[in-house]
Amino acid sequence: MQSYQYKSVIFYHNDEQKRLATESKEQREAEIERKIFTEIVPASEFYLAEDYHQKYALRNIPELLKEFQAIYPDINDFINSTAVARVNGYAAGYGTQAVLQEELADFGLSPEGTSKLLEIASRPLAPGCPVPLA
Repeated sequence: MQSYQYKSVIFYHNDEQKRLATESKEQREAEIERKIFTEIVPASEFYLAEDYHQKYALRNIPELLKEFQAIYPDINDFINSTAVARVNGYAAGYGTQAVLQEELADFGLSPEGTSKLLEIASRPLAPGCPVPLA
């Protein structure tokens, strides 16, 4: 039996969102010359994962996690923060150095946190890791 506990999915609310998601997925598949297994499905009732599952990659970097928890002491603010989501993506190996440089000042990190993020984001991906986003 296949487990669906963790899977990638894009939810859409209307035909335009479905069209855009499908086009984006197909474009990315052509760029990387691989199938992307992310499903595109109608939005329905949605349940957030438990708090300890939120922003998993960031949770593995204590220095950055501590800074964001100080900025967003309320777990809901932490979960819903665009800055936290973006940094979590960089921590997971997504994004480019060029885009990171453009966004860096918007994250609210200390100089030490900024240095740590730059260090992490510059590491090469291990075999089997996701392809960084362009």
